[in-house]
Amino acid sequence: MDIRELITKSSVEQRKALLNKEVSAVELTEEVYKQVDSVDEKIGAYNSLTKDFALETAKKVDEKINKGEEIAPLAGIPLALKDNINLKSYPTTASSKILSNFVSPYDATVSQKLKANLIPVIGKANMDEFAMGSSNENSATKIVRNPWNLNKVPGGSSGGSAAAVAAGEATVALGSDTGGSIRLPGSYCGLVGLKPTYGRVSRYGLIAFASSLDQIGPITRTVEDAALLLNVISGHDEKDSTSLNQPVPDFTKDLRKDLKGVKIGYIKELCSDGLAADVASAVQKSIETYKSMGAEIIEISLPLIKYSIAVYYIIATAEASSNLARFDGVKYGYRAKDVDTLYDMYVKTRAQGFGDEVKRRIMLGTYALSSGYYDAYYKKAQQLRRLVKNDFDNAFKKVDVLLSPTCPHTAFDIGSKVEDPLSMYLTDIATITANLAGIPAMNVPVGLDKSGMPIGLQLQANCLEETKLLNVAFKLEEAVQFNYSIPSMTLV
Repeated sequence: MDIRELITKSSVEQRKALLNKEVSAVELTEEVYKQVDSVDEKIGAYNSLTKDFALETAKKVDEKINKGEEIAPLAGIPLALKDNINLKSYPTTASSKILSNFVSPYDATVSQKLKANLIPVIGKANMDEFAMGSSNENSATKIVRNPWNLNKVPGGSSGGSAAAVAAGEATVALGSDTGGSIRLPGSYCGLVGLKPTYGRVSRYGLIAFASSLDQIGPITRTVEDAALLLNVISGHDEKDSTSLNQPVPDFTKDLRKDLKGVKIGYIKELCSDGLAADVASAVQKSIETYKSMGAEIIEISLPLIKYSIAVYYIIATAEASSNLARFDGVKYGYRAKDVDTLYDMYVKTRAQGFGDEVKRRIMLGTYALSSGYYDAYYKKAQQLRRLVKNDFDNAFKKVDVLLSPTCPHTAFDIGSKVEDPLSMYLTDIATITANLAGIPAMNVPVGLDKSGMPIGLQLQANCLEETKLLNVAFKLEEAVQFNYSIPSMTLV
């Protein structure tokens, strides 16, 4: 296989080529960097590159292969790392001016695991500033464009991670998901995006947006690749107090199990009104496909979904207000000049360092936490969150997996929602409930709309049931046979 074609393939195919010595890990990594040089100026997937680290890692992989030593399943496979995940000695900016000069002094736990598995990190992927956004238009560095259509958004906040994989600038990627920030870019860019159970993956070294919602997860071309990457990053971590001390299964083990007797619930509130026609059609075809494989389809109602946007944006902004208080120009990051007092430095640093969307969310969260409104907003939101979780608990007594569109529509035009924040927030309507409930959820590509843009289907399972979720996703992927090859416009 030609190396230009190989960079568009899955990690499984690339691994075969490495083990058969058809290509070396260094050659594969260098070819990915050629692709970055060719296309990233128009896509904007990366904030910074880590070429010396990637090539050094790839060289170690080649040495092990040449000695006949066993290598990890993803060793030598090029990866894009979202720029809110720390990688020691390299910039970690969260796409914000306030961290524009910050170089990480330590590794995130997931970065340590990438190193232990000899996975070359190509660079730090662009994102919405501090992971706040659904379109990747809020980056302080540059807008990320969708490789399927450069006039469309790639989704956010992990838009750089998704665009890098979709454009052949990485084979796999890690993103973070607070309310759909892995799954939406997956849907818009024709990729698999998986948000694990809350606590399944350590958040140590992840720059927090909303601590009770954030979770690191894979963005890949295939379900099997997602399972392989989840194997790498999962596990208990003493450095993260929210990390679950649970055994980690081999997530690839049950991928190919048949679905006879599996119960799949379609969420009535998300599969009816408000869907674009092509999305509704793709969802219905997916339901019919599952029926043909022997799965039982059951209608499920989650009546509290209508409150989820309000609940999510109160809780998320409240936690953001608290988490972002640390960025004040004192210990690290950007510091305003020409200041007269300490208070003046605080105010000017934050005014100059944060973008408009971050400021908007800090103000909303601070208001919700203020003494006069705490009970009316934040406390009530937490109570409703518990009821949302109860809805899911009841649903999973009846079904194994829940099904819905990932988004009511496909990728929208850049700039079309910037002036209407509420409209932008509503794009998360199908994804945010998984974060509120702490359950695993993923996007699977199921086709293209009339304009040629990818359509995503969302699958959700009960806590710690990623193996079941991946099995149901894999069988759909197998049936749909979505073309994961990168869009032709990016092959230069």
